[in-house]
Amino acid sequence: MKNNKVLTMIIIVLVAIILIGGICFVLFTQFNKPAKTLEPTIDEIVEASVEIPEITTNLADNKVVRLSLKIQTTNKDAAAELTKRDFQVKNIVIQELSEMEQKDLEGKQGKQIFQKALKTRLNELMQEGEVQEIYLTSFITT
Repeated sequence: MKNNKVLTMIIIVLVAIILIGGICFVLFTQFNKPAKTLEPTIDEIVEASVEIPEITTNLADNKVVRLSLKIQTTNKDAAAELTKRDFQVKNIVIQELSEMEQKDLEGKQGKQIFQKALKTRLNELMQEGEVQEIYLTSFITT
């Protein structure tokens, strides 16, 4: 009977050691993972971006605007979809600008309002992801 109690104690101690070792191993491997960056790298941004070539159109006040865009999406699939929708993107840009006057596009705030409106309209089209940011790469009004 004494041997039975000793054997039971040895088994309990071994199980406890194995459990503690397993827990330590899991914790060690989880906390030693390299921290993932939440921000995408510049290569990922470029990969998920679409260049819209120069567009020239009239504004509501008969002034002319000439601009180029770079549109950042959430991933490569979204960028591929946006590339296919190039004609729709240009149409939306022209529609938005046709309702604006030159004074509406003046300064930083005017351009940000245009970018926000454009982003909202483009995201309504997207199925594979979404537009994260719109960059004006050239902008001239006359």
